[in-house]
Formats: sequence, C-alpha cells, structure tokens
Amino acid sequence: MLWHYGIGMVKMTFSVDDETARTLRTTAERLRKPQSLVVREAVAEYAARAGRLTEAERRRMLAALDVIMKRPPTRPQAGVAREIKAIRRARRQGGRGHRSE
Repeated sequence: MLWHYGIGMVKMTFSVDDETARTLRTTAERLRKPQSLVVREAVAEYAARAGRLTEAERRRMLAALDVIMKRPPTRPQAGVAREIKAIRRARRQGGRGHRSE
C-alpha cells in the first residue's frame, strides 16, 4: 500500500511513554522510514491480529470440539453421507430442488 502525504492523511496528536517513543525512534531509524509510517504499519499489523483468536479462546474452542467428538453419533453415517451428497449436488446446480418450508 502506498501512502502519499496530503492524500488520505489525518494529523493526530497522542502521547506514548518514554520507552515506546525510544522504540519508535530507533525502529524508524533502523528501517530508514518515517516514524509516522512505522506507526501506520504497526497499527495495521495489530488490527490484523486483533481479529484472530487468543490462545485461551483457541484452547476453549478445541476443548468444546473434543467434548462434541466424544459424544455418540445421533444418526447413522450412511444417512449423513446421503444428506451431504444432496447438499453438494444442490450447490452445484445453484439451489434447492424444492421450496423451503
């Protein structure tokens, strides 16, 4: 993504602690990028990660799946396989073969 000053840019003022300011300066110098670009890239990366599950959430969901997988089947496998095959066939044909209720 290319950023051009004056196009789609908003000037903002905010405060950071001394260590964050030092880290920003040294990172910008090392990468030979403006500090504002380092901040934009950091915010974009953080936003991308924020939508992902935390480790605790991932473990909780996996534990729930483990519980579900240990339950005995409620329907015969052959019936499930037929239903999946019918769903796939309907999707390839563009919809249902009958009206929904």
